[in-house]
Amino acid sequence: MINSSQLRRQYLDFFANLNHAIIPSSPLVPENDPTTLFTSSGMQPIVPYLLGAKHPQGKRIANSQKCFRSQDIEEVGDNRHTTFFEMLGNWSLGDYFKEEQLKWIFEFLVDELKLDPAKLYVTVYGGDQSLGIPRDDQATELWQKLFASRDVEAKVVEQAQEKGLQNGRIFFYEGATNWWSRAGQPANMPIGEPGGPDSEIFYDFGEERGFHKQSVFADQPCHVNCDCGRFLEIGNSVFMQYLKTEQGFEPLPQLNIDFGGGLERMLAAIHNEPDVFKIDLFLPIIEYLEEISGKKYQENTTAFRVIADHMRAAVMLIADGVLPDNKDQGYFVRRLIRRSVRYGRQLNITQPFLKKIAELVGKIYPEYPHVLLKADTIGQALHHEEQKFLQTLVRGLQEFEKQIIIEKELTGQLAFTLYETYGFPLELSIEEAEHKNFPLSAKIKEDFQNIKTQHAEESRTASTGMFKGGLADHSEVTIKYHTATHLLHSALRKILGNHVEQKGSNINGERLRFDFTHHQALTEQEKQQVEQQINEWIGADLPVTKQVMNKNEALEKGALAFFAEKYPDEVNVYTIGLDPQNDWISKELCGGPHVVNTGEIGRVKIVKEKSAAAGVRRLYLQLT
Repeated sequence: MINSSQLRRQYLDFFANLNHAIIPSSPLVPENDPTTLFTSSGMQPIVPYLLGAKHPQGKRIANSQKCFRSQDIEEVGDNRHTTFFEMLGNWSLGDYFKEEQLKWIFEFLVDELKLDPAKLYVTVYGGDQSLGIPRDDQATELWQKLFASRDVEAKVVEQAQEKGLQNGRIFFYEGATNWWSRAGQPANMPIGEPGGPDSEIFYDFGEERGFHKQSVFADQPCHVNCDCGRFLEIGNSVFMQYLKTEQGFEPLPQLNIDFGGGLERMLAAIHNEPDVFKIDLFLPIIEYLEEISGKKYQENTTAFRVIADHMRAAVMLIADGVLPDNKDQGYFVRRLIRRSVRYGRQLNITQPFLKKIAELVGKIYPEYPHVLLKADTIGQALHHEEQKFLQTLVRGLQEFEKQIIIEKELTGQLAFTLYETYGFPLELSIEEAEHKNFPLSAKIKEDFQNIKTQHAEESRTASTGMFKGGLADHSEVTIKYHTATHLLHSALRKILGNHVEQKGSNINGERLRFDFTHHQALTEQEKQQVEQQINEWIGADLPVTKQVMNKNEALEKGALAFFAEKYPDEVNVYTIGLDPQNDWISKELCGGPHVVNTGEIGRVKIVKEKSAAAGVRRLYLQLT
């Protein structure tokens, strides 16, 4: 059986032979995209090209994209959900469409990976009259021909959710089930967002394993989108052809293909193993946990899965520059670490144990050598956060004992207060109450969840607009801020030293936020020097020029590129200065766009500077 590295290579080679340019994975934190915290799908970095921009590598591209989905954190624990995953993707940017895509992916699964076609099932878009978008009869006919070519009967059925499989092979689902966009269902899509019908491929682990009968869905019909565990989605071909406008949905200027297949899930299907945590991307972590806990995975699957998933995700996020923090991306890294410590406690692991996992993950992913190179630094960050949380647990226990005596019982409100204030998990509060024979509120879990949901909704409402606008809209103001980012970066390196490295930026229509490495707060004099230097460069009306170059050549000529591994072999280099070869003040690998001359920016002012994380400062800059 092939391993993850072999599957990744086999997929990329397959599409390279079909004239696809293989591009590197983008970082887990989107660059200059304030509309989202994480790269959560393979298509996210491709959106400008789906909308019609020309990709430097051509109309056919493919890659394996690192992804993180924070919304799945509490789903982890079953046999298939993970927060971090790799998405094997291929795109047609106005080139081939449904016929070629479905034929190729079917051939890859059946001929290359040797999956039994009788174990494959597919879903197609059932249409939505309210949107004026018809059901996808073309994809249905193509699938019927493909299955027939392998002597597999492919009956088409509807209403599977209500009536079950009905001996079907191809299933129409109405509404949003077979529609894909970054915002989910069509009603949630903002103006200007692309989307389209999709066709999902599922692998059947077999009725004989009894998944459905043993699940909470046993009294409902089983179908491919059932959550019982029998069927596993392994790929999704999105026919990206519509744009949300104020008038409704209109055709995009070009017909696009956006395919995404989960590397972990595809490998599980190859092994006919319904538990994705039994593949090589998790086994070293699970074996380590068995060793230090003295417990077996099969007897403690939830705890093992949560730790293995969360720590793999945390290591990859830290490797991409996200450190534990109380807000933004760092909040989720901290949450992953704390949940891992909490589940480690369930396994009777009471001493720090996370540092070693950084090295294990680095060795699991030779395709991302920067992870192993940074393993010591990542391990230290994990260890530091782990020790802090262990101390938090001690304080939480003390507060629990004090409050429980006052309240006389553990209520949902008290449990949430302990959770929100001290990071004290609900399960631990319940365990402690039962251990000390304190009564539990009859609806404690329900009340806790309701309060938590209400709190999340209030927080979400409060943060609406936090990531509005930004470079993704290519407005005049955000383009000015984008070029100002390069000037700020150069000024910081000139004033503070070349140890300064960009760790992230966030741009909206009102300000630029810039994170960078520096060991202490800037003095007032340093801030004035940085601001003055930027404004001098702006006042000099320096030209901003773009060159398309070989990446290695660009780096040799002094271009800056943090997370250089994300860039393809051919890159855009933006230079600010009178002479791009010999007289420049900024030269960086960047996707653009930028102003033509620095004078277009106007003056800038540093309005705030503070700590973002250990060894990382955060600076806010505004146009004046």
